[in-house]
Amino acid sequence: MYTLGINAAFHDASACLVHDGKVVAAAQEDRFTRRSHARGPAPCPGRLPFHAVDACLAAADITLAQVDQVAYAYNPYAILRELRRQGFVTVPLRGALPVDVATGSPWDPLFLCAVVRASESLVHEAPRHLRARLQGPPPRPGTWHYIPHHLAHAAAAFLPSPFRSAAVMTLGGCGERITTFYALGNATRLHPLGWVGAPHSLVALYQDVTAHLGFAPAADEDCVLALGAHGRPVFLDFFRQHIRLLGDGRYATAPFHPSARLGPARSRGGPLEQRHCDIARSLQLAVEDVVAHLARWLHDVTEEKHLCLAGELALNSALVARLREERLFQEIWVQPAAGDAGTALGAALWMDAVKRCAATRAFQMDHAFLGPAFSDEELADALRWSGAPFRRVDDVAEATAALLAEERVVAFFQGRMELGPHGLGARSVLASPRRAEMRARVDQLKERDDLRPLDAAVLAEEAPRWFAGARTAPFLTARHDVMPDKARLIPAVRHVDGTARVHTVHAQQHGALHGVLQAFLQRTHVPVLVNTTFRVRGEPMVCTPRDALQAFWTSPLDALVLGPFLVEKPWLHG
Repeated sequence: MYTLGINAAFHDASACLVHDGKVVAAAQEDRFTRRSHARGPAPCPGRLPFHAVDACLAAADITLAQVDQVAYAYNPYAILRELRRQGFVTVPLRGALPVDVATGSPWDPLFLCAVVRASESLVHEAPRHLRARLQGPPPRPGTWHYIPHHLAHAAAAFLPSPFRSAAVMTLGGCGERITTFYALGNATRLHPLGWVGAPHSLVALYQDVTAHLGFAPAADEDCVLALGAHGRPVFLDFFRQHIRLLGDGRYATAPFHPSARLGPARSRGGPLEQRHCDIARSLQLAVEDVVAHLARWLHDVTEEKHLCLAGELALNSALVARLREERLFQEIWVQPAAGDAGTALGAALWMDAVKRCAATRAFQMDHAFLGPAFSDEELADALRWSGAPFRRVDDVAEATAALLAEERVVAFFQGRMELGPHGLGARSVLASPRRAEMRARVDQLKERDDLRPLDAAVLAEEAPRWFAGARTAPFLTARHDVMPDKARLIPAVRHVDGTARVHTVHAQQHGALHGVLQAFLQRTHVPVLVNTTFRVRGEPMVCTPRDALQAFWTSPLDALVLGPFLVEKPWLHG
């Protein structure tokens, strides 16, 4: 049975195809359209992920007509039932059939109209060049399912995890009217334990403060997290007053109205003051304290040894590190696509398990390489088309490590594209971590704020000797302290607070990157590399060879390793 999962309600539109419990492919729409986070203009939600759906179907060599079930990670009828109890307007949701919809906001009716009509839109509004796989009648009645948004988050957290049973917590924005969700996962089932409803949301509070600090909400929260490492918790009491713990996993957040105590909002690109750092630090600690309290309640209720996390706040690496330090759970697993992009995967896995009445799971997410890949012939064709000088190398690992040892910055394009926000070796920019100035070089070529630290890729077998507590961390979801005797050797990945966000690399997970790390170790005695996502100028992660070549030639990258092919800028040898 083929099950197609779709996320398109808000941002980070995505698709996932599951076949009899196994994930065939998953991808995010912005990788194809080159519009970051695949946001659509008001009043409509993000456009359906036509390109991502097409890529998933292509991976299985099927058409939409051969899909048995479609799971959409949002339930509009939950909102309709609630809003019908308020004021009404009439809008056509299906054809000319008028349906009464409440006006919770001026855009709610059109938003819900787009979601309810998604099954028809998937077929009739597909771009012309994608219609070969998407043509035909819309999905049959009974085969299109709306999955509650946070249930999809929870399924994405638990069903691909390595645990047979676990406590599950999702910390996201407002899906339908739920912002925080708790469940007990067992085998292929999730048993809800409670939730927190809108407008009370830790994510919304974090986004409000992100905007106050002059960054883009729902995009630049990493900047706020990094900024906090330079601050002091002098406003901690202010934020604690905004979050009230109610017991039983519940909390209430007050509307964020910056007082004179916090000072005026920072303008975008304006100067950063110590006050801004202190605000960020105070917010982070307040949120960590609340989530630690919620996790303690969840542990007491479930008595589970394992915790699974999803939702936008699960991407906060310092928060995950704090939960690990609390030692409430023996192991914590974070969905690598913890934001909305992962809900397509969760919805598909959930509906597949329900429809097949599956008692056991057939898929474990040991890696995030679920997107499209390109053959050597396709890579060579793209290189010839571009006119770029290139050569095929016999040993990719040795050739790449040699460049890195010379302090070159190398784009690394190998195999299937990652799902989620992080480049994990398939679409990565690699550099040597041995000089502190490398951080400024990488920030310049990516045209990103210099607040955020660079991530560290490390050989899994060497990780515990370089980063405290780093055993298996394949998804860049937590920070670890840099071991004191190693700090001077890898200054480019060590943050001001002495930590690094770590990506452990196993040979069976990503042989190409593992080989580069081994070769770099042989040359430098350092098993660590700078690893950051292959994207430039705020664009999404590169997807195709053409994307990679465009990013390479329009940035200060020194070399591009495209499969077995090496491209170098000729003037670097002058």
